[in-house]
Order: sequence, then structure tokens, then C-alpha cells
Amino acid sequence: MDGGEKVWVELLVNGTIYRRQIEPRRLLVDFIRYDAGLTGTHLGCAHGVCGACTVQIDGAAARSCLHFAVDVQNSLVTTVEGMADDKHVHPLQQAFQECHALQCGFCTPGFLLTADEFLRETPAPTLEQVREAMSNNLCRCTGYVNIVKAVLLAAERIRMLESKNT
Repeated sequence: MDGGEKVWVELLVNGTIYRRQIEPRRLLVDFIRYDAGLTGTHLGCAHGVCGACTVQIDGAAARSCLHFAVDVQNSLVTTVEGMADDKHVHPLQQAFQECHALQCGFCTPGFLLTADEFLRETPAPTLEQVREAMSNNLCRCTGYVNIVKAVLLAAERIRMLESKNT
């Protein structure tokens, strides 16, 4: 197959199926932004270092700049647009807003999806655990203090919501 040939892919992104004909080497981040039209996922370093392109693949945080779109067929891809429902924003999104955990917003989707997976695995984290979990994403605008505060606040709210629902 030469570089000009295209293949059909079918991706499930935020519960919607996107069927497109693409080059096999098309990155997941490019598929999400340009083929699915979901622009919340950002391409930062293109090397998997900064975390701006973080999405979830089957619930696990992953750098979408390191995956080919064809390789995630049969998986559920979640982007920042898929975190909220029709009536409410996700507790993480609300906490980030309230704690002023963003400035330019470029890195925020990656932080949100990273924090979401982290809080599912660690529902009552310590300050140090949150700092460690968020250290894999880079932000050039903030000092991370408010990001950590927001994750801790969201953890508390999620636990309260879950206790009400049980």
C-alpha cells in the first residue's frame, strides 16, 4: 500500500460512530479534530510528552498523537466533549472552573481526561497522589496549584454524589 491509498475506519467517539476513509497513518488526534470535528482535543508537542492530546481509549487515558486511528477501531474513544451529559457538566469541569484551574485552556482537556481516569482508580486521593497523577501533563500558564485544588474538590464532590446514589 503506497502513501496515497485510503482505508475505511469506523470509530466510536463519545458514543457516536464516525465512518471515514482515511490514510492508514492518520493519527487519532487528527481523526478526532478533522474527521469527527471535535476540536477540544489539542495537538501540542506531537511526541506524547505534553498531554494536550490526551483522550480516553476504553476508559484509559492515552495520548492521541501516539495512536493511529485505524488501531483504535473496536474501542470506545472519549474526548473532553464526551465528559458532560446534556444537563450537567462533569464535576471535574465544574471544579476546574470554580478553582480557576485554567488560563488559556489549551492543556485543560488533557488534564480533565487524565484526572477522570485517576479519580476512578483513586477516589479519595491525597494531595501528593494528585500532584503525581497530574505531573504527566504540562501547562505553561499556571503553577498547577489550582489544577491540584480542582482535582481534590472534584474527588470530594464525586464521592458525595456516589454516596447519595447508593
